[in-house]
Amino acid sequence: MFEKAVLLLGGNKGDRFTLLKAAVEAISRLGELTLSSGIYETEAWGGVAKGPFLNQMVEIKTTCSPFELLGFIQQIETDLGRKRDEHWGDRTMDIDIIYFGERVIDSPALQVPHPFLAERKFVLVPLAEILPDLTHPIIGKTNRQMLIECQDRSEVRVWEC
Repeated sequence: MFEKAVLLLGGNKGDRFTLLKAAVEAISRLGELTLSSGIYETEAWGGVAKGPFLNQMVEIKTTCSPFELLGFIQQIETDLGRKRDEHWGDRTMDIDIIYFGERVIDSPALQVPHPFLAERKFVLVPLAEILPDLTHPIIGKTNRQMLIECQDRSEVRVWEC
């Protein structure tokens, strides 16, 4: 059975654009790439990372379970040079599962929908671009509504390569 997974990709170390393209290509091997946002340059969030990120949201149709998908995307991060030295620190690639169908998952290894998505403009801007009317299964608001109500004032701008 196929499910749609929504993933946020981003990084702020190395050749950000090349790494983002490589991540999208690797993810497309896990299923059918059905949607992708534009690329955004965003301020670092959380007070640890130093440089701006490039971010992109994608949706894939996959037969992977949520935990299989998590394993695959963590391997993609590693293959693209990710080092897990510092929580919310600088990184070559970070891939988060934002939504997995309409599932709600709360385990130590994986939380879906992503627990901070409503608080982060760098997540909501590309998410509202590709899926504005998708309703969060816990909050009960659309991605567009959450973006309008988001208190995060960090800059998120379309990146021109």
